[in-house]
Amino acid sequence: MRAVCWYGAGDVRVERVADPVLLNPRDAIVRVTRAAICGSDLHLFGGFIPSMKAGDILGHEFMGEVVEVGTGVSTISRGDRVVVPFVIACGRCFFCQRELWSLCDNSNPNSARLEKVYGDSGAGLFGYSHLYGGYAGGQAEYVRVPFADVGALKLPEGLDDEQALFLSDIFPTGYMAAENCTIQSGDVVAVWGCGPVGQFAIKSAYMLGAERVIAIDRFPERLRMAESLGKAEVLNYEDLDAIEELKDRTGGRGPDACIDAVGMEAHGTGATAFYDRAKQAVRLETDRPTALREAIQACRKGGTLSIPGVYGGFIDKVPLGAAFAKGLTIRMGQTHVHRYMRPLLGRIQRDEIDPSLVITHRMALDDAPRGYRMFRDKEDECIKVVLRP
Repeated sequence: MRAVCWYGAGDVRVERVADPVLLNPRDAIVRVTRAAICGSDLHLFGGFIPSMKAGDILGHEFMGEVVEVGTGVSTISRGDRVVVPFVIACGRCFFCQRELWSLCDNSNPNSARLEKVYGDSGAGLFGYSHLYGGYAGGQAEYVRVPFADVGALKLPEGLDDEQALFLSDIFPTGYMAAENCTIQSGDVVAVWGCGPVGQFAIKSAYMLGAERVIAIDRFPERLRMAESLGKAEVLNYEDLDAIEELKDRTGGRGPDACIDAVGMEAHGTGATAFYDRAKQAVRLETDRPTALREAIQACRKGGTLSIPGVYGGFIDKVPLGAAFAKGLTIRMGQTHVHRYMRPLLGRIQRDEIDPSLVITHRMALDDAPRGYRMFRDKEDECIKVVLRP
């Protein structure tokens, strides 16, 4: 089959690789009909996530048709159309039983390696390094889905592939980010980053009762989407001091909740942004926490900071004292995707949201290397790329 394979920073290729096969009774094989390039994939493309190996198959946002199932799978059948969460979860461990799916104890065969880095291990992930299990991803013609009886969600007739695709990751991620804010009626929510996750965080914040959402970014096309589709107030941080502007727009108090939908490759202005880029370039700092710093400083006293943006390791000069002094609640982590797939599918079916509206570019699988570069470099106003195998 053809698949998108990683060969180093800035180097992905579409190659012929072996077809996947069933390895365990709870496996399924899915013929991929749609896949997407995620902002998290750009961390791999940039070489910021360790333990990648040449030839690894990328991609954790995908859906398709079931073509084979193991003897232990009874929830889906050959011919079913399914969307698959990027988190791989067994459904039976301590954490899965508590719907903390991304913390599954049984799905990461390389958990010992992750424990050495973080002190503990989360779930395995599709196409996301050997720290997270070394699983082949879904930017391919076919993919093996472990624990398919738990993860793969059968889709109803009448729902377009592109409407359902983002149930695999970015729609639940944006929704959980907003849910973590414990939004009350009348709240003001600020969202750093108007990429796809940020766009869904904006929509979700309104779904959950926010009165106002203020979106922060620097790319005009992203700000336009946040304003037109998300109905957010927008703020270009290159034109204004984001922290001061947020205080001005909230009567000096600050937003009730702040969402960092940027993560480890944040851009910014001023000395601290230069400091982060320099230290990350020589690997003295793994992540650039510009958005995180601003969110902590801008959030009102007693407010909530939600972090869906991926962080991979160690960061410098984070104003933890400010977070402590203001009594902030901080919530973060990989998305418990399984928890949200059915409820959010219902919202799509009720026409409360059309997730496909964030798609700006559609490409054949063979064009994936160009899609990665376009997405990274924000060429042609690229916000979200979908691949058709």
